[in-house]
Amino acid sequence: MKLKSYDAVISDLKMPRIDGMALLHHVIEHYPDTPVVILTAHGTIGGAVDALKIGAFDYITKPFDQEDIKNSLRKAIRMRELNEAKVHNLSSDETHNGRFGIIGQSPEMQAMFNIIDKVARQPSTVLVTGESGTGKELIAKALHQQSDRKSKPFIRINCAAIPTTLMESELFGYDKGAFTGADQTKPGRFELADGGTLFLDEIGEISLEMQVKLLRALQESEFERVGGIKTIRVNVRIVTATNRDLLAATRNGSFREDLFYRLNVVPIQLPPLRSRTNDIPLLVDHFIEKYNTRLHKQVSHLDDDAMIILQSYGWPGNIRELENVLERTMLFCDGDVILPDDLPPELVENSAEPSPIPSIHLPAGGDTGLKDVVKETTSRIEREYILLALEETKGNVTQAAKRLKISRKSLQNKMKEFNLRGE
Repeated sequence: MKLKSYDAVISDLKMPRIDGMALLHHVIEHYPDTPVVILTAHGTIGGAVDALKIGAFDYITKPFDQEDIKNSLRKAIRMRELNEAKVHNLSSDETHNGRFGIIGQSPEMQAMFNIIDKVARQPSTVLVTGESGTGKELIAKALHQQSDRKSKPFIRINCAAIPTTLMESELFGYDKGAFTGADQTKPGRFELADGGTLFLDEIGEISLEMQVKLLRALQESEFERVGGIKTIRVNVRIVTATNRDLLAATRNGSFREDLFYRLNVVPIQLPPLRSRTNDIPLLVDHFIEKYNTRLHKQVSHLDDDAMIILQSYGWPGNIRELENVLERTMLFCDGDVILPDDLPPELVENSAEPSPIPSIHLPAGGDTGLKDVVKETTSRIEREYILLALEETKGNVTQAAKRLKISRKSLQNKMKEFNLRGE
């Protein structure tokens, strides 16, 4: 039974009643994050080496002075602190069901975690894409916290929230007297992020004029403040995010192609919630725990029917919508178990129902064979799924093709075959 946690354990290898190896095994099993330092005499160094192989942090041979112990303990405690930082770096979203403070065990999320592992410590620019509410900022924070820049600033700017006329001064700052009201010099986000990470959210919303200036700053790692003549150099890791299809935007001329390829060095595509419904129970548990504390509730779980409704719903607002629904539900829920009747009516009404099996009728004359029936039925099902995908994406052919996991060209051919139209 755990009674207390410890920063570190220091133990002799040879002791009465219990030896150091038995204690080490106990600590590893019950306190896996606690480092153990072993004390040993010259004659038992082999045992100390075995302890290191099992999981001890360090060993010190006798005779020793106090500085030896102090230095070893300093290193052990520092290691524990670093390990805790990795686990708790996103404390408001920490979970035992995911990594980097991000909840998810689905194959899509595991693949994303692997990408973060590989690129976090590299300086390469990352473009995070995904629908609104999927958690793009969490990915940016995870990349920063897992990098060598984690002790430096993490600066975020929402490009969609900044007026076009102010974007340049927000990014690059301005000198005193640059314009009316500029009564002092102000550094921009690039300067504030020097040595750290700059997260440009909603990057697809910046103007073409600003895209040119941003491209230069990214390529040269330098810029001038508005109204200034001094060139300022910075060392900044860039992470950007958008819910737009930037490649399509380059084709229609609303986003510069050279900037797109400069940003898209490492692409990370966040899956929508509806494509990883197995993660919904994990997210639900997390939000129940969060709002039990915030709302002073004692909700334990959702009943099975309520969970089925959540997993059947399309979640156009993704995780953000799920969190809002659970907060609202818990606020008005009287019991300790959430039932279907506790859920918002519009959620229940719009939950996807199992698709009915298409009715099949053999032709009276018997001239139509099995292959013809299968072909006709398959075409009907294909048409219905394409119509549904186009409806969900408001006619966007590129996004509909992604939903259906086929190429845009294949979808266009099918739409032509079924006489369907999109944008």
